[in-house]
Amino acid sequence: MEGYRLFRKDRQGRRGGGVTLYVNDQLECMELHLGMEEEPTESLWVRIKGRAGAGHIIVGVCYRPPDQGDRADEALYRQIGAASRSQALVLMGDFNHPDICWRDNTAECKQSRKFLECVDDNFLLQVIEEPMRRGAMLDLTLTNKEGLVGDVKLKGSLGCSDHEMVEFRILRAARRALSKLTTLDFSRADFGLFGDLLGRIPWDKALEERGAQESWLVFKGHLL
Repeated sequence: MEGYRLFRKDRQGRRGGGVTLYVNDQLECMELHLGMEEEPTESLWVRIKGRAGAGHIIVGVCYRPPDQGDRADEALYRQIGAASRSQALVLMGDFNHPDICWRDNTAECKQSRKFLECVDDNFLLQVIEEPMRRGAMLDLTLTNKEGLVGDVKLKGSLGCSDHEMVEFRILRAARRALSKLTTLDFSRADFGLFGDLLGRIPWDKALEERGAQESWLVFKGHLL
C-alpha cells in the first residue's frame, strides 16, 4: 500500500494464516523480536516512536489457531508479558477463545482460563464489547493503559470474511505534568516470587473457623 510500511509474518508449513501490519511511513518504527528462540507463534510486534511530548508505543498483531498447543500458548504469553512492560501497548488479533465471558472475567476451558490469567497478570484491558463473528468474541483489542484506545467501531465484513472489521483510535495526549507523588511501579515486580511467598502460607490453618471479614483481615495482613 502506497504511503505505508509493511510488516508481515507468514505462516510456516501450512496454507493460509499469517499476520500483517501496515504503518504510515511518516512514523518512525521498527519491528521487535520477542522470544524468537521459543516455540513459533503467529504474532508480530512493532515499536512506533512517539512524537514530541509522547512516549513510544508497541503495537502487536496476533492470530492464535483454535488448535494451538500449550507450548505455543506459553510462548505467546511470554511475548505478551515482555511487551506489556512498555509504557504503552496495543495488542489486537483473533485469539479464538469464544468461551470467555469478558463481563464476568470467566471461562469454561483450561486454555481460556490461562489466557485470562495472562491478561490479568499483565494488567491488560480488553476494549471490544460486541461479538464480531457469529455471536462469538474471538477478535480482541488489549491495552496496558486506560484511555489509550477509544472510538471503537464495528465496520462490517471485508469481502467474504465472516469476521467484522474493527476501527479504533489510539489516543496520544501530550506528556502530563511531572507528579511528585511516589508510587510503586508494579510492572517491575517479581510476581513469581510474590506468588511463591503467598503459597508458603498454610491458608487452611490460617483461615480455619474465621468469618469472611476476619479472614479478609488475615489475608490482607499477609499480602501487605
